[in-house]
Amino acid sequence: MTIQIKVYSDFVCPYCYLAETPLLKATEDKDVEIERMPYELRPFPQETLRPEEDYLQRSWQESVQPLSKKMGVDMILPEVTPQPHTFYAHEGLLFAKKHNKEREYAHLVFKSFYQNGEDIGKIDVLQNIAEEIGLDGMAFQQALESREFKEERERLLKEATEDLNITAVPTIIIGERVLKGLHPQANIERALRGAIRDAKFEFCDGDECE
Repeated sequence: MTIQIKVYSDFVCPYCYLAETPLLKATEDKDVEIERMPYELRPFPQETLRPEEDYLQRSWQESVQPLSKKMGVDMILPEVTPQPHTFYAHEGLLFAKKHNKEREYAHLVFKSFYQNGEDIGKIDVLQNIAEEIGLDGMAFQQALESREFKEERERLLKEATEDLNITAVPTIIIGERVLKGLHPQANIERALRGAIRDAKFEFCDGDECE
């Protein structure tokens, strides 16, 4: 019985990158379907953060860096300033999802930003990522330049904020269970077990449930 998992994240959120590790470990060899969903912390034309300013410097040194070392995830604070808007990156995610490459795409976008310090707000950077995972680079470029996935991205963002009341990322929805923020592997496994029990209960009849 396949358990549906939705992961809402933004590519400029370091905790979203860190959340990949416990999620993949918790779901390894499990019958799950993980769908990565777009979320923008600072949608255009809102101003984005600058890495040289106190807020990012302090949060990186006091929170992100210690967590990344503890979890064994190599990360740098990208020097791209101001930080990129992520609407192109999320529209690229929807393109990748259409071709069953969303997991690989999302991982490399995070890696490009938080390990290589690349500007993931640029189409050519995202196109290189798409080609690296075997997608048609020209088709990808055309989709982003024509804004083919703009309406779908906006619809999903509206659904996230208005229907699901998501206000922060990462947010992981496992069945009917919602995990907000960065959670350890054990919490995700617990939520997954609960979702499996819920799914079994839906298919049983009264006192025949075990």
